[in-house]
Amino acid sequence: MPAQPATAKRTFHVTLIKPSHYDKDGYVIQWWKAWIPSNSLAALYGLLLDVQERKVLGENVDIEIDAYDEMNVVLPFKQIIARHKAAAKGQSGPGGPGGLVCLVGVQSNQYPRALHIARQFRDAGLQVAIGGFHVSGCISMLPGIHESLQEALDMGCSLYAGEAEEHFDRVLTDAMAGELEPIYNTMANLPDLQGAVTPFLPERMVRRYDGLISSFDAGRGCPFQCSFCTIINVQGRKSRYRSADDIERLIRANHAQGITHYFITDDNFARNKNWESIFDRMAELRAEGIDIRFLIQVDALCHKIPNFIEKARAAGCKHAFVGLENINPANLKEMKKNQNKITEYRKMFQAWRAQGVITYAGFIMGMPADTPETVKRDLEIVQREIPVDILELSILTPLPGSEDHQTLYKKGVWMDPDLNKYDLECVTFEHPLMSAEELQQAYWDAWDTYYTIEHAETLMRRAIADGIKPVRIWQNLLQVYGAMRFERLHPQQCGYFRRRVRDQRRPEFPRENALIFYPKNVLRTLRNYWGMGVYAWKLHRMRRRLEADPAAKDYMDLALTPVTTAEDEDLEMFHLNQEAEAAVAKAKAEAEARARHAAKRAAEEVSAAE
Repeated sequence: MPAQPATAKRTFHVTLIKPSHYDKDGYVIQWWKAWIPSNSLAALYGLLLDVQERKVLGENVDIEIDAYDEMNVVLPFKQIIARHKAAAKGQSGPGGPGGLVCLVGVQSNQYPRALHIARQFRDAGLQVAIGGFHVSGCISMLPGIHESLQEALDMGCSLYAGEAEEHFDRVLTDAMAGELEPIYNTMANLPDLQGAVTPFLPERMVRRYDGLISSFDAGRGCPFQCSFCTIINVQGRKSRYRSADDIERLIRANHAQGITHYFITDDNFARNKNWESIFDRMAELRAEGIDIRFLIQVDALCHKIPNFIEKARAAGCKHAFVGLENINPANLKEMKKNQNKITEYRKMFQAWRAQGVITYAGFIMGMPADTPETVKRDLEIVQREIPVDILELSILTPLPGSEDHQTLYKKGVWMDPDLNKYDLECVTFEHPLMSAEELQQAYWDAWDTYYTIEHAETLMRRAIADGIKPVRIWQNLLQVYGAMRFERLHPQQCGYFRRRVRDQRRPEFPRENALIFYPKNVLRTLRNYWGMGVYAWKLHRMRRRLEADPAAKDYMDLALTPVTTAEDEDLEMFHLNQEAEAAVAKAKAEAEARARHAAKRAAEEVSAAE
């Protein structure tokens, strides 16, 4: 019998892209080095390595992987298209597509950019799939197909809702056959993370982030019911978690390529049932000589869990982000964040400080009872009474996938149709007490209200008193307030050395003349970095002065003072009064809104009668 021909080898190209976001001038936000790594990108990259190892697409198929985080790289569209077409053309076996472009982890503010990217690849005939919180949130919380998703379907993209573990094999198999389904909805089948493939990025990509930092999620899901949150409606309210063995394998794999710093992306690590075994294992790895350092996100009650903070520090925790959100009980109640108790905030932050951990907190403004005056008052209370190191401010935003968005959508209440603005720093809804312009200005003013040079000195004095190096405060002030003050971008969107590419502008904006664009860009860069340099020098001189002050270690203020029982009671009474004031303000705002609506309806009836 004649010998059978060997099965022809085939290459299938998979390109992973984490899209960025357009700034106010329509340019893609990009940096030489970004600050925050993309865990979605790492999760999909790890899954693809596993697919290749298991030969899911066949023994004769080699998967080539390219991955890009647009926050720190300019997308090479022509090269990507050429690689995919070469893979399709070079097949000596049965015909079919040469690969798949996956737009991963797409948030609502990144969705317009994702569509722009997708259109360029679809026009070239490439297969494109879009996944992430916007797609998953819309499908999980809204009836039918949201118009933004329909736009993607109309251009021939495939949408993926849910988590990729346990389901990615099917997507890739369909893509290789050229038979992608319009929508993959796995929301009802959230994967078990025990033993699941862990996130991974190669060292060449991690080097594009500040401090050679990678990421992983040790768990997903959150038991709380915050109305502004999309996590609970996409990843569920039931906590799922990885084992300590999973985390050890991940850490050792990264250590082998020189990576030891991490952003742990769990929305609330304190509710991970495996937290203790994971921390203990990380502490053991540190004892071996692996210099693990990480940032975690936790809730405001984590200090009540016995040994949680102490074990976090032993495991390598250097920074903790706490969902403070607000201090007004009426606002917390409105957010369904009843688990936050104002009288516990100081105790919690003091517990972290005792372990030498730098603390961040998120503060949301724009609640129904907020005014510029009440926001200023609340921030002054935080300055005076709560020993948090860094505060990140954001505007209440009805993100698709949240209960807030679902409620407004069903009521037909106006929300800004431009998803690019859903970045937590733009006004996207009608506030009952402030115009859009007033709320936006109140937001910018709030940053300057909190980060005065006097409060910067207070933060450094507190650090010295608690044995924390003030240079760490200096660095964080530059990154957080400096980013907002001089780049006018939220710190989570920032990095080092901003890039602006003239031909990668939002399609709705005209391309600027080169003779205007380049000089303007140079002047903007010089202005921003000059301002940042002056601010850095002021803080540096302050730090050196305080370090030389022998009395600095004895500094004490209200925020560092342990809370007494009597003060607890006084604070409760104060905040009960705040809640009553907020209730009155809310009732007044609702009455005014009803009056405006009635007047508008009467005017419409008169106009119709005429």
